[in-house]
Amino acid sequence: MTNDEQRELRTELARLQQEHRDLDAAIAALVGSPGADVLQVQRLKKRKLVLRDRISYIEDQLTPDIIA
Repeated sequence: MTNDEQRELRTELARLQQEHRDLDAAIAALVGSPGADVLQVQRLKKRKLVLRDRISYIEDQLTPDIIA
């Protein structure tokens, strides 16, 4: 993997992690408000899971293979 590819992955990783944190805050705010839209909360949680999967995939790409 080239340095440019690693830099792009790290940039995307940082963006996804920030979006994941933002979704966490949005979900907490919705759940804490009276009359929270349950469907909206479920959608946000699903999006958060998709982000988590993508974050894990990118982290795996950036971790060097160790031959045991």
